Amino acid sequence: MEFKQKLENYALLAVKIGVNIQPGQKLVINADIAAAELVRLVVRNAYESGATLVKVNWNDEVVTRTRYDLAPEESFLEPPTRHAEEMEELALNNACFLTIISADPDLLKGVDPARVANNQRVTAKAMAGYRKQLMGNHASWSGIAFPSASWAAKVFPDAPENEQVSLLWDAIFRAVRADQEDPLEAWQLHLDGLKRRCDRLNARKYRKLHYTAPGTDLTLELPEGHIWCQAGAVNGRGVPFLANIPTEEVFTVAHRDGTNGTVSSTKPLSYAGNVIDRFTLTFKDGKVTDYTAEIGQDQLEKLFAMDEGARSLGEVALVPHRSPISESGILFFTTLFDENASCHLALGASYPFTLEGGTAMTKEELVERGMNQSLIHVDFMMGSPEMNIDGITEDGSVEPIFVGGGWAD
Repeated sequence: MEFKQKLENYALLAVKIGVNIQPGQKLVINADIAAAELVRLVVRNAYESGATLVKVNWNDEVVTRTRYDLAPEESFLEPPTRHAEEMEELALNNACFLTIISADPDLLKGVDPARVANNQRVTAKAMAGYRKQLMGNHASWSGIAFPSASWAAKVFPDAPENEQVSLLWDAIFRAVRADQEDPLEAWQLHLDGLKRRCDRLNARKYRKLHYTAPGTDLTLELPEGHIWCQAGAVNGRGVPFLANIPTEEVFTVAHRDGTNGTVSSTKPLSYAGNVIDRFTLTFKDGKVTDYTAEIGQDQLEKLFAMDEGARSLGEVALVPHRSPISESGILFFTTLFDENASCHLALGASYPFTLEGGTAMTKEELVERGMNQSLIHVDFMMGSPEMNIDGITEDGSVEPIFVGGGWAD
């Protein structure tokens, strides 16, 4: 299959499977200027599918880095109020949202972590209303990727420079099934399989999960009424969409106060333009009480200082080690892909839809049920081929869920 056809398939997947735009809807695209070729195809597909307006919010990693290097300190304390209000209004009026990532994972390496943290904090607070619409699945949203030259160089540093982007394109097309003759059907079959896995886990109603692997011995509690989900979701108007392309996970919510033990990362975490790697977290009664990182300790410290909820878990996700992305052997240095190669946990906010009736609850009701609240939601990978996971039922029975990094059944 030619590159052009694969790229067309990719744009079609973003519109038809990702945001699944409906006639009369607006689409908002957030993308780097490097992704202009893909953005144009998505825009065309969206209009052909009945979109009334496609709004593109462009960014540029060079401009972003220049701001962090040269702008005054007060620049990072000014919230994007008007942008936040516009995005929330669009979400409340049934727009859908597509993010196309492409930035260098090391974009902000060497920047004062305080600058990054300040900007993240004020932006997250301003965008809280918009994030509520997306995290509650009230509006449709999705994320895909476009390989910039800087990102491709990070993933394939030993390849000739003129081949790096092509190699990353090939890896992305395989991971998102854009290289298949009927990618829409391929995705539907895949999502059906993930749904069957969720149905089995939901039938068991585990109260706790116990993880063991080299550097990991962790027990986490699941709140009563938790729901195992996959990235294929349904918005507030009953329209299905796919939040991440690719996706290989099934996930649910961890009880905010119920995590105890130690967990070690197994893949680098690209966070706020920096890489955090080889880190270990220790939990007691749901909060991180100790942490170390061989790379990115300062960034980890700023992450935990974001707010009180940043030290607690909001999500637990299961991914077999023999997933297609894991078996590719490629480290993508972005959570969008790497989380689909490994079991992972997320620090920060819980998704309300992972709790029975959660999308209709107030913030206070969610907290009372054990859901975590935070300005952040940061996934980190901790799965391995040596990982075992046991499910513990209400009566204390122990059942294997993962053995040797894969499903026990």
